[in-house]
Amino acid sequence: MSSLLKNLDHAVVQLDQASSIDKPSCQFHVIDICEQVLTQEDGISALYTRIHTLNAAGLFEGTDWDHPEYLLPNLVPATLAHADKATVLLDCLSQLRMLAIVEGKSPPSTFSAQEAHQFLAKVLSLNLSLIMGITDETSRIRLGEMAPAISSLYRFLLTHLGYETILSELVDEVWRVLAQRPIQVNPIKAMITQISILVSQEQVNLGEAKLGIDRLVSALYGPTQGCYDDPGLDAYCQRLNAMDNNSLQQEAMGFARAMHDVGLASDYHATFLRWLLDNQGSDILPTALGLSNIGVDCLVTYRQLVHTLIQEAVYPQTAQAVYGLAMLLERGVLFDAPVAPSLWRQIYLNLHPDVAASLTLAFGDQLPARVHLLAGVMSVLGQPLGVAQGNNPTCQSARAISMWAYNDPDYLLNCIVQVACNTSLRMHFEGKTLDSHTLLQGLSTALPFDTDPVSVVLVPHLDKLYIEMGRCCVSREQDPHKWINPEFHGWYVGREFMIAVDVKTGLLKDFDCFIERFYRSYHPLYNGNIPVIHPQPVGIAVTSSQGRFIGWHAVTLIRVAFDQDNVMRVYFYNPNNDSGQDWGNEVVVSTQGKGEQYGEASLPFEQFLSRLYLYHDDTIQVGIKSSLPDEAIADVKRMALTSWAADRIG
Repeated sequence: MSSLLKNLDHAVVQLDQASSIDKPSCQFHVIDICEQVLTQEDGISALYTRIHTLNAAGLFEGTDWDHPEYLLPNLVPATLAHADKATVLLDCLSQLRMLAIVEGKSPPSTFSAQEAHQFLAKVLSLNLSLIMGITDETSRIRLGEMAPAISSLYRFLLTHLGYETILSELVDEVWRVLAQRPIQVNPIKAMITQISILVSQEQVNLGEAKLGIDRLVSALYGPTQGCYDDPGLDAYCQRLNAMDNNSLQQEAMGFARAMHDVGLASDYHATFLRWLLDNQGSDILPTALGLSNIGVDCLVTYRQLVHTLIQEAVYPQTAQAVYGLAMLLERGVLFDAPVAPSLWRQIYLNLHPDVAASLTLAFGDQLPARVHLLAGVMSVLGQPLGVAQGNNPTCQSARAISMWAYNDPDYLLNCIVQVACNTSLRMHFEGKTLDSHTLLQGLSTALPFDTDPVSVVLVPHLDKLYIEMGRCCVSREQDPHKWINPEFHGWYVGREFMIAVDVKTGLLKDFDCFIERFYRSYHPLYNGNIPVIHPQPVGIAVTSSQGRFIGWHAVTLIRVAFDQDNVMRVYFYNPNNDSGQDWGNEVVVSTQGKGEQYGEASLPFEQFLSRLYLYHDDTIQVGIKSSLPDEAIADVKRMALTSWAADRIG
């Protein structure tokens, strides 16, 4: 970092002294170094302390950012979404210049501090997903390491400007993300904490955001009558000691109601569950977890196991595992015969030192690494659609973990044990044994620390195995996923393989057949009303909000069904951190309000098919087939040809 900053300071001096002819080349040199600094720890602060010098040296001279008074905040999202790295970096540096004007660290010239503040407030409100640390496939592919750095930059801006600047919009965004029930909620909890501090200091008029804020803050810091004033965990335990059975029941109902309403579990909730087990209150557990009849049956049948899971893995530091446990019981996962004994094995697992070190690095050392892993296992089994890839190019691995947790939990638990004990994972590809310990690096070059504990342990190994399977197919003329997906994901992946493009040329190939077969295979009105039995890996052509092709992406097709408006929709899982995305030309992915279950994304059948480029099928034909809708098929082709397939016509 120090050498980078020396290079930057030297380059800025050269820029300042450069002639008008040499200025552009010096600007590009400074921009290149600034990009490297931005991705370093404390790089944003280093750039901020130098932003006045950068501006005075002429970094923005001759560019669209030369005159801040002419800049439009509404253009910033499009710049971040579509521009090249150099342009994105200039925009980021321009935001730091605006902040310097706001804080009086740079002469305002023709742009006042108030105007700069209003500009940044609008920019932040338009880029809430960045503040939440959520990056989509588009920015991850295009910006690489810069993507998480830009999120950090926007949080830096928000910290300096104050949360009250965009409080209402921020609260709405928190609710939107929580509706998808992610497993990794630390960034969201940190955001709620900042909001709570702001509210407690009474620095701002809450307005219409008050109800949403109260529900979020109370869910974490005061969900029940016994802890409404956030007394601290020790004081709360003393209050529990003085409560009668009726009061304890009221506490249990309060915790369950808040947890299922928001999707977050309070530290007090974890403390309450541990207190119940220590004080012969286990009969209140079903109420405290908010269980239905299925969940209660599961808890009663596996009472000792559930109690042990709470004792071993539920602590204030792992409070979110309470929600994972509740959903695990609600899913009835323990009734799958191998799961309960597998969890007993997981409880008493001795982790390999390297695995323990990775978990400690990711989640801290307040609790043993095995506790974090066990808590993560509970969350993944309870929320299989809450697994996310983080800022890592590992959508295939994240999808595999989600599919196994959803459909094959005992296999997932076996994979976890292999890696946790041996730091290696064995799979077979067409009869050949592959051992991750002996394989080369995969797509990910660093541990996925911004994901859940199970992903931290498994993804590096799954990533290497996936890439090795690809190497095994390198000499084959067809797309390697034809062979990889059934071997990587499981026996239930269809053995027939359909792809919309020619692998060699990238042009459309048999596109009509591709569309028609998907209708015959997956649309209930044209396949004899046969539902999707097992989740299927499919490939999406990711497009920007302008409909332009970005890249290929792995998602899971879960089910196809009518929504409440009688629109046939495809419900799918996207391993991205946020499934609610705009794919252009009015193809906007929904995550709630259209019949989605927690963690699902959905699109109308034709819109989904218009972005599909790869899927699996089998040759089993059941039921009476109906004739296909010619007009709808024509719409699918039109939507594809006006977006990702525009340049793929032979």
